[in-house]
Amino acid sequence: MTDLPTLRESLEAHGLLAKKSFGQHFLLDLNVTRKIVRLAGPFEGRAVIEVGPGPGGLTRALLESDLSRLVLVEKDPRFLPLLSELDDDSGRLTIVEGDALRVREAELVEGPTHLVSNLPYNVGTPLLIKWLTGPWTPCALTLMFQKEVAERIVARPGDDDYGRLAVIAQATATAKIVMHLPAAAFTPPPKVASAVVHIVPRADRPAPDLLKRLERVTGAAFGQRRKMLRSSLKPLGGAALCQAAGVDPDARAETIDIAGFLRLAEACGT
Repeated sequence: MTDLPTLRESLEAHGLLAKKSFGQHFLLDLNVTRKIVRLAGPFEGRAVIEVGPGPGGLTRALLESDLSRLVLVEKDPRFLPLLSELDDDSGRLTIVEGDALRVREAELVEGPTHLVSNLPYNVGTPLLIKWLTGPWTPCALTLMFQKEVAERIVARPGDDDYGRLAVIAQATATAKIVMHLPAAAFTPPPKVASAVVHIVPRADRPAPDLLKRLERVTGAAFGQRRKMLRSSLKPLGGAALCQAAGVDPDARAETIDIAGFLRLAEACGT
């Protein structure tokens, strides 16, 4: 990789600029991307999927690691020629043009796979929900989000940021913020700071049908978060549902822990 032009040189050579409509903000400092890869690894010969590689700053650092295979999923066709320049003919790199929300990861990789990405801001949350609740589960995810989204993922009951995203993420995985980055670290700089979250799916995560009910319950509960559960959950059973789950119907959603929401989801299906 040492004989490649710098990322800025590659962007200029291809005449590429970030697209606001795609939520693109490039991370060009290889010292930063190498640190992210260290936080994500070691990969021990496993495959890695990177979503939204853009000009390939994180890609370059990943290719320096001990991964066995790297699959890039890039929606913006402008970057495909630039990313192709990173292929060293070792057979480790695969580039897929497509929308990560629609891609079926199980068709791209086999065996334990890591996800490492600087996610486009406009699809970060739906992508995380897809990976945590869908049929394909990575062995670990190291993902960059807007700082406020990262804080929502790791929030605890009673925190201002505690909501539906925290419940679903923590019911299915353990999550920890492992790195903060200022807006100035990106090109072009976004209006907010960012953070990297390391997420490990639980071996005992809820079954698919229970996860669907959990999404329904949390959607109702936090859709009217200042109301008592007896009111916000009225379409699903209200006070009777709460009593069946052993949850105070006069409590508000932001005070209920993960176990309480799982009991509500279980009761919602009976």
